[in-house]
Amino acid sequence: MSRFAPGSKAYGKDGRMYTVDEVTDGVVYCRSENGVETEFPDSSLATPVEWAAQADGRRDLAYSRVRQSKAFTTPAAKVDRTGAERLLAQADRLVMGLLDFAAFTAAARVLEEQKASTDNLSIVKCRQVFDAAAPEVRAGLLAAVLGTQSDTLMGAARLGDNMAKAMIDKGLALRAEAFEDFCDRPRK
Repeated sequence: MSRFAPGSKAYGKDGRMYTVDEVTDGVVYCRSENGVETEFPDSSLATPVEWAAQADGRRDLAYSRVRQSKAFTTPAAKVDRTGAERLLAQADRLVMGLLDFAAFTAAARVLEEQKASTDNLSIVKCRQVFDAAAPEVRAGLLAAVLGTQSDTLMGAARLGDNMAKAMIDKGLALRAEAFEDFCDRPRK
């Protein structure tokens, strides 16, 4: 008897998530998130519970991938470091949880581009990776999550709290449901 039932989720050693189609003679036939069919021996996959219980070493691989990605190492545009730091402090003060949301969303986007699983991402660890990036990079990631350019967002921040809040609110309006769902998540 296999640990996997058709329709259940399974995780490969690299952290990619698959949907089980069938299990026959110890071989698990499954599909990746992008629909590619593949097969694995039962012993080389983990159930969601097993994956979550694994030592952080394997799951930390995802955060290393995010940390080393171009999005987290290269600023999207040339911006002033002081202005970026001011923007980040202002955004954090104006909208509670905004930088956590930006960190989590940006990390999830990177992993999705790499076709890696975004299940079990930790808000705390995503924020640690985000905070380790240069201020110019963080300002760019925040702007991307809000659907604007970093220099435009920084310009609004220079004009004061009201203009910055209006610009942030405009960007969050496009992602209102995702932000509300995020705010309801346990902070782990």
